[in-house]
Amino acid sequence: YLQLPADLTKMHLTDNPHPQVTHVPSSQSGCSIASDSGSSSLSDIYQATESEMGDVDLTGLPEAPVDSEDEEEEEDEDIDRTSDPLLGRDVVRECLEKEPADKTDDDIEQLLEFMHQLPAFANMTMSVRRELCSVMIFEVVEQAGAIILEDGQELDSWYVILNGTVEISYPDGKSESLCMGNSFGITPSLDKQYMNGVVRTKVDDCQFVCIAQQDYWRILNHVEKNTHKVEEEGEIVMVKEHRELDRSGTRKGHIVIKATPERLIMHLIEEHSIVDPTYIEDFLLTYRTFLTSPLEVGNKLLEWFTVDSLRDKVTRVVLLWVNNHFNDFEGDPAMTRFLEEFEKNLEDTKMKGHLRLLNIACAAKAKWRQITLQKPSRDSPLFFSLLGGSDKGFGIFVETVEVGSKAAEAGLKRGDQV
Repeated sequence: YLQLPADLTKMHLTDNPHPQVTHVPSSQSGCSIASDSGSSSLSDIYQATESEMGDVDLTGLPEAPVDSEDEEEEEDEDIDRTSDPLLGRDVVRECLEKEPADKTDDDIEQLLEFMHQLPAFANMTMSVRRELCSVMIFEVVEQAGAIILEDGQELDSWYVILNGTVEISYPDGKSESLCMGNSFGITPSLDKQYMNGVVRTKVDDCQFVCIAQQDYWRILNHVEKNTHKVEEEGEIVMVKEHRELDRSGTRKGHIVIKATPERLIMHLIEEHSIVDPTYIEDFLLTYRTFLTSPLEVGNKLLEWFTVDSLRDKVTRVVLLWVNNHFNDFEGDPAMTRFLEEFEKNLEDTKMKGHLRLLNIACAAKAKWRQITLQKPSRDSPLFFSLLGGSDKGFGIFVETVEVGSKAAEAGLKRGDQV
C-alpha cells in the first residue's frame, strides 16, 4: 500500500488491474493535460472515476447519513454565527478575562488565532506566542485621557494594545501614537527599567494584554531550548522548532521553520513530525518563491526513485504534485518530460497500482483541447503514432510524438486521447 494522507488511506491499490479499461471522455489527455491548479485530494479522483473503475475496493468505507433540510438550516445558522467578527471578538474576550491558571487548551488556541495577526507578535515563534497567551492578563481603561504610566515610573509589564489608541508624550516635547497591535513597556530583561515619557489613553475603552516582566523575560530568553539547528560543514542549513499542540504532551514534535532550498527539498522524503503532517503540500504550494525551476525538485525525485527504500515516498510526492498543481507540468515541456520519465520508471519497476493512480490523477485534471495539424500532402508523415481502437476495446490514444516535429509544435502530447 502506498503511503498516502489520512483521507486517502481507505483507497485500495492493486497491481492486478481489472481487464476492463477506463474510458476517458474524448479529447482528454491521460498524462499531459489540464491547467487546473486547484488543490484537491486524490480520493476525489477515485470518487469521480468510481463508475469507470472495476477494481476500486469500497468495502469498509464508513457511510455518512444524509442531512435533512432542517439540519442544513441549522448548519447555515451556525456558519452565520461563527462568521460574525464581533462574535469572534466576544469569544476572544471571554478567554482573555479568565485567570491564567483557568485557561484551557481551547482558550489558548482562540487567543493564538487572534494574537498572531498583531504586529507585536509577528516575529515570534509559535511556542513563544503560545506561552505568552497562557500567562497574559487582560486590562481595560474605560476613559480617554487616563494616565497608564508616569514618566520615570518603574516598569513591571509588557503591554500590547488590543483596542483603542494611546499617546506617549516624551520629555523633549515629542509625542507618539500607538494603536491596535502595537506594544510598549519593558524589554526582555530582569534589570530595573523605568518609563521614558507619559502614556495616556486617547479614546474611551482602551483594552490591553499585560505580561509580567518575569514571565516575559523567561519566555523570550528560553526560546533557544525549543529550537534545533542542523549544521553541515559548519553552516546552519535548517532550524526546527519544538511545538506541543496540547498540554497532554501526546501531540508534540519538531516543525521546520527555516532552511536552505536544498535542505527543504531533501526534507520531502524525510520523516515528518506529527505536528507538521502537511509539509509536502506546503512545499509544493510555496516552492516557487525560493526555487528558480521546478526541475530542481524533479531531478532529485528521479534520482531518489532509484533507491528502493525511498521509492514509495517519492511516488507519494509526485502524486500530490500532479493532483494539486498539474499546470506545473502542462505549461512546462521539461516538466512534461519529467512526468513521462517518471511514468516509465513506474512501468519498469512494475508498480502498476501506483502507475494507474498516476494516470487517474492526470485524467481527472484533463481539459478539452483543439489542435490543428496541417500536412503538405496526403502521403506526408504524421510524426506521431496512435494506440487503441475498437479492436482493442478502448479509445484512441497518442502513443509517441516525434520530438521537434510539427505535431509536437502544434501541441500534441503522449497520452492525449483523440
